[in-house]
Amino acid sequence: MLRALVIACCVLIGEGAMAADTQAVSIPEDGLALNATLALPASSPVAPAVVALHGCGGPFPRRDQQWERLLADAGHPAVFPDSFGSRGLGSQCRVSQRTIRPSRERRADAVATVNWVHQQPWAPRGGVVVMGWSNGGSTVLAAAAQGVMPAGAVRGFIAFYPGCRGFTRRQDWAPSAPLLILMGADDDWTPAEPCRTLAARFPDRITLVTYPGAYHDFDVPDYPVRERSGLAYTADRQGNAHAGTNPAAREDAIRRVMAFLQGS
Repeated sequence: MLRALVIACCVLIGEGAMAADTQAVSIPEDGLALNATLALPASSPVAPAVVALHGCGGPFPRRDQQWERLLADAGHPAVFPDSFGSRGLGSQCRVSQRTIRPSRERRADAVATVNWVHQQPWAPRGGVVVMGWSNGGSTVLAAAAQGVMPAGAVRGFIAFYPGCRGFTRRQDWAPSAPLLILMGADDDWTPAEPCRTLAARFPDRITLVTYPGAYHDFDVPDYPVRERSGLAYTADRQGNAHAGTNPAAREDAIRRVMAFLQGS
């Protein structure tokens, strides 16, 4: 009961929570030193730990620090690997010919990070939840496929506004654990309709929540909606899309994430 009250407090205000104990860590992966931020709770860690995957822009402090606080205050350790910076790359949002892809390099990063977490003395028993945003959300879907993660290593997946279209074309794709997808119904960067198609194929494994009036990055605090241009992949194929906070969607999504973690 006490933990539920703490979570409710953090969910409603987020920004007022204590800062997490963060530190830079390095995760070995086939000759690559994968740079990451580790956020540990002040109290004894509780399961599950969270592996959190950034979007096409790379680490996003405004969003990441919010989730570091929320997760740490609820007792969940969290690791935020930097797939792009670790390879000497910046934002990939305007790059159409990407060398670091969700279905290959970033999926391997997710697997390496999950394995690394399980080797740490602070890691709570009971598995990991892999969570990601946009390009990182697509990486979550790639990592969620049957046979990708070591057996028993991951107990659930959470994807914020992923690109689902490619996965709807794969008849061999199926989620290996419960998957929560959170989308803006009006997202014109990664539209919700392909995710509806995907969720309809796996009603017992995928929970899809769409928020009317919400766009990409709806969970980022204090980030006014604006139209972005010059993007590599958007619904209009012209590089234009909206992104920004939707307070109601943000609060509901935080509640759902915390409930998913507690119940997974």
